[in-house]
Amino acid sequence: MVKLIHTLADHDDDVNCCAFSSSLLATCSLDKTIRLYSLSDFTEVPYSPLKFHTYAVHCCCFSPSGHILASCSTDGTTVLWDAQNGQILAVMEQPSGSPVRVCRFSPDSACLVSGASDGTVVLWNAQSYKLHRCASVKDGSLVACAFSPPGNLFVTGSSCGDLTVWDDKMRCLHNEKAHDLGITCCDFSSQPVPGGEEGLQFFQLASCGQDCQIKIWVISFIHILGFELKYKSTLTGHCAPVLACAFSHDGQMLVSGSVDKSVIVYDTNTENILHTLTQHTRYVTTCAFAPNILLLATGSMDKTVKIWQFEKETLCQAKIQDQPKQFTENWSEDDVSNWLCAEGLEDLVDIFKMNNIDGRELLNLTKESLADDLKIDGYSYEKEAMENWISKKKRTSPMTNLVLSSMILTPNRTLKMAINRWLSETHQK
Repeated sequence: MVKLIHTLADHDDDVNCCAFSSSLLATCSLDKTIRLYSLSDFTEVPYSPLKFHTYAVHCCCFSPSGHILASCSTDGTTVLWDAQNGQILAVMEQPSGSPVRVCRFSPDSACLVSGASDGTVVLWNAQSYKLHRCASVKDGSLVACAFSPPGNLFVTGSSCGDLTVWDDKMRCLHNEKAHDLGITCCDFSSQPVPGGEEGLQFFQLASCGQDCQIKIWVISFIHILGFELKYKSTLTGHCAPVLACAFSHDGQMLVSGSVDKSVIVYDTNTENILHTLTQHTRYVTTCAFAPNILLLATGSMDKTVKIWQFEKETLCQAKIQDQPKQFTENWSEDDVSNWLCAEGLEDLVDIFKMNNIDGRELLNLTKESLADDLKIDGYSYEKEAMENWISKKKRTSPMTNLVLSSMILTPNRTLKMAINRWLSETHQK
């Protein structure tokens, strides 16, 4: 379940962006301000709002350490703030003076990228506040940017729909039409995709656009040969342009916000929709996950930022029930044993170890192989009836007549829950 726990309504105009650090939430707006809230109780900090920009603030982001906040504006500037006291550290002017639409820190906090409406992209030294390198895309405004987790390259998205990959020397490595009607946002998952070969890392990139789609890409990094970008899949669910997307910090969920006023949370392993949130009354323009706690922030043209809390059961469901399809194949026998213990199936550990069940074998188990190969019954009985069966020194399955390798009974919790749910519904009627 996802629960709405707070609504922030301090901005006087559309909310354009929100971002988390480990202790703060930052929001920015067409009203020219940036506001900061404490995550402990969502009260605004004493030095908020931050005021400097003379026009709309389009984007804000924290450095990975959370000590510095960057904001960028239609006024052509990117401003660095001390997140602890709200003091201005630097004002960096886009060389062309064009409105700055997006800004992002590198994973090591050494650099900051700013992208502008005229297609220029600037790489700033975040320590000296000096312009390091500058380039531009062929067509359209730069509206989206994301650094790869290793930090050796970053991706920009344009209003013409192009994804462009740059290295840390601002060399254009790749350009691809991703969304026909224009890109609105992009984000990297910070967690690598398991199963990469030695010396090869895979990361997922999400992009969204005016075509109402969210596309998932896989970028592979080969230390010597470079990188490769491949289209993976398209997520559906929105019926209007998608304006924002963001991965959770553990990589298990992806959230999106749309012109259709909805927020959708996807399971990144199965790509199924986990939750659809519809409490905003106008376009959803931004969304962000907190780094250390199960919180989601969404901002809208309705001038509000809503804070959502995920219950632990939701996270466990995403991590355990959906995980095997993508991740379990690479589990060792010990990983399988740990998973059995986490699921409360400690009694099966010895049987699985005796049969050398690793992740790949686990995925291939069927009801028949459980009965024939592992000598696990696979059927459910009344506990009292089965105990009576065993007490008569019978060592075979009542259903299959196969010899049981263990006399330990394992509770069928799923069946019990279903029975309890049926009983509850029956009583209600």
